[in-house]
Amino acid sequence: MKNSIVTYLTTCILFLGAMDAGAQMVSQPRGGAVGTWRLLGHTQAKFTADHDAIFVAGPYDFFRRLKFKVTDAPINMIRMIVRYDDGGAPENIDIRFNIPQGGESRIIDLRGGRRKLKSVEFWYDTKGILNGRADVTLFGLK
Repeated sequence: MKNSIVTYLTTCILFLGAMDAGAQMVSQPRGGAVGTWRLLGHTQAKFTADHDAIFVAGPYDFFRRLKFKVTDAPINMIRMIVRYDDGGAPENIDIRFNIPQGGESRIIDLRGGRRKLKSVEFWYDTKGILNGRADVTLFGLK
């Protein structure tokens, strides 16, 4: 009981913090079998900012790989910063790739194999993009 109350309060705090930050989103991925891609969350690349974040709320699950899909507009993705639940050093992943509308990233292996995610931050370049806001959807492979 105490554990579920702590999880609920943590989720509420993360959600309220994400609402305050504007460009951040809190998600709670559903469980699934090992070897399946799970939806971790999505965000909309706002052209008044240069980065967005998706916070992955508990209960935390293990993921080995990430990928993301882009819809509604192309985006020039520069890098991702992956933060892990264990508090270890964040992983800075260079993407440096123009992803067309409807395209997706390469499959990105996470350092150390199976890891529990805390957040994924996307850094992108919005200069010269006149096609609107890009929706970025993040997936994790269990």
